[in-house]
Amino acid sequence: MAWQDAGLAARRGPGPARRSDGNPFCDAHPARYVDACRPSIGCRARDRQRMNSSSDPHTGAGKVFLIGAGPGDPELLTRKGARILASADTVVFDHLVGEGVLDLLQPEAERIYVGKEPGHHELPQPEINRLLIDRARAGRCVVRLKGGDPFVFGRGGEEIIDLVAAGVPFEVVPGVTAASAASAYAGIPLTHRGIARVCVLVSGHLTDGRCELDWAALARPGQTIVIYMGVAAIGIICEQLMAHGLDQATPAAAVCDASVGSQRTVVGTLADLAARVVRAEMRPPAIVFIGDVVALRDRLDWFGH
Repeated sequence: MAWQDAGLAARRGPGPARRSDGNPFCDAHPARYVDACRPSIGCRARDRQRMNSSSDPHTGAGKVFLIGAGPGDPELLTRKGARILASADTVVFDHLVGEGVLDLLQPEAERIYVGKEPGHHELPQPEINRLLIDRARAGRCVVRLKGGDPFVFGRGGEEIIDLVAAGVPFEVVPGVTAASAASAYAGIPLTHRGIARVCVLVSGHLTDGRCELDWAALARPGQTIVIYMGVAAIGIICEQLMAHGLDQATPAAAVCDASVGSQRTVVGTLADLAARVVRAEMRPPAIVFIGDVVALRDRLDWFGH
């Protein structure tokens, strides 16, 4: 099978508009921000030598870097991630990677789109794993670029297991996960003294129309529940939490497109959040927060004003 990014723009559509964050350098000169992250030619050569330092000298095998691209705003990408991206030969990236992050690539870099969207996978996971192995064995510096963090509902571990089995060297560069970004940009702390000492991250992904979670544990008071991939199952989630004893008046919110100009936040309670999300026609990617910390948003929201 041949992998290519032909028609990528048509499939993905226009990227989310960037919101001004008050930084005169980045707002007025976005291209200069990209240039600032891109290393010099000499630095790039040194980076490439370091990246391939653990390659097998007999096979000429390359290396795979799993990099978290963050939530969308390219300025939230780590400096290490930006440096490696600017030296990569091949970049295999997902649907949730912000457009500005891809601007850091060198023009000659091979770009391969393998995005997963609800109801549609560009490539099955086993084929993605094989692609990474094949490109690395060809001696290339390969970046597997994932939205958020590779190890938080990102299937990074699954890909690494296959890399290890194939004897392919790898590194992991963490990223800002969606829960952290949505929390900060919506003014909803994950923890807060006197309100929440526990934060639980769960997947709300439906399997055969069901969402299998430990509802009794999630319904305990004094904690913050953060749900990834929970928009489609928001009605089931709220109903189950109330059925297991969580107060229907518990504050709740859903945040989509965290950290970029198209970010939207819907706030309600456990009893009415599902209906509010439907009325707002909220679509993935979105993060759901349930817990008393949501009530702090009225005072802590800075991005929406």
